[in-house]
Amino acid sequence: MFTGIIESIGQIKSVDPLQNSAYAGVRLAVHAPTLDFSDIKLGDSIAIQGACMTVVAMADHTFHVDVSQESLSKTVGLSQPGEVNLEKAMRLSDRVGGHLVSGHVDGLGSVTEFEPVGESWHLQIRAPKTLSPFFAYKGSVTVNGVSLTVNKVDDHDSGECDIHINLIPHTVQMTTLKHLKAGNPVNLEIDQIARYCERIVKTMNLNQG
Repeated sequence: MFTGIIESIGQIKSVDPLQNSAYAGVRLAVHAPTLDFSDIKLGDSIAIQGACMTVVAMADHTFHVDVSQESLSKTVGLSQPGEVNLEKAMRLSDRVGGHLVSGHVDGLGSVTEFEPVGESWHLQIRAPKTLSPFFAYKGSVTVNGVSLTVNKVDDHDSGECDIHINLIPHTVQMTTLKHLKAGNPVNLEIDQIARYCERIVKTMNLNQG
């Protein structure tokens, strides 16, 4: 589990195929000079752009993870070199500064607006129909691994919705969200509470039917 509070911005330095096959995954080398490596060991989990990955090797402030083709097809930001948000798995004794995040990306959204408003930034994301029911005013959402609060939800006849988020300067500065532009895809993870509520309601409706 994670909290959605980014600990460091790392850099994917290389993306190497694990096998000579179109269905093969890749091994990423992530350089993270500002991440505390003192308590990281092989097999530990680190969220990269919101996707939970397992450390398979590390040296000189660089760690390696293997990413399956399935994960690559369901996420963005893991298939080529570039900056990434990093968060180590939480301890049970840690403060939950954001919200409980599993590190399992539920789907991709598309940035429709990212503009400064006063001292802050307004981020608007178009969420797919499959995820729309899970967003609520003042609810939580994870965008590229960052725990954020939904300030407004606009529903569309298509079943999609737009979620509006306010970003303070600190969040923009300390994460890769600063690079977002209209049209960019982003990794979305819905709130755990919304996930369980949906399951409960669905089960109750089936039992009543």
